[in-house]
Amino acid sequence: MSTLLDTDLATRWVAPLADALRARGWRIAAAESCTGGLIAATCTTLAGSSDWFERGFVTYSNEAKTEQLGVDPALIAAQGAVSQAVAEAMVSGALAHSAADLAVAVTGIAGPGGAVPGKPVGTVWFALARRGTAPKSERLQLDGDRAAVRSQTVEIALERLLEESRRA
Repeated sequence: MSTLLDTDLATRWVAPLADALRARGWRIAAAESCTGGLIAATCTTLAGSSDWFERGFVTYSNEAKTEQLGVDPALIAAQGAVSQAVAEAMVSGALAHSAADLAVAVTGIAGPGGAVPGKPVGTVWFALARRGTAPKSERLQLDGDRAAVRSQTVEIALERLLEESRRA
């Protein structure tokens, strides 16, 4: 597994993502909770990323999810911040509050604390959406310590963005 912000991630995921986005004239946004801005930071390690990286939202707290992305606090209270509904609301909010064509959202429990029944450490919800389409989401259970969960989350988010940018 690559370490965060290393050149392997840039070579393996960011450079091909940049090429695919530039070919379509698209820009992306990232709405991040458990990764704390690492998706945005990884994307912007590549020179010229301003051509295709529109913005990042670091919404670590529930209040930030509401204030920056418009996630309904009642939804967070009912479903929990680490849930399919919140991940989908985050990605929809990222598109609504940006000029991006494609967005990714991640919310999860990186650990070592924070686990609740049914949501152990390593639980991460991803959501992806193109402007004008319904969000797609998935739940993953990742292994390892906090750094490993966050690193895997970044890599998977980049992989999902690349897959979607090539699908269009």
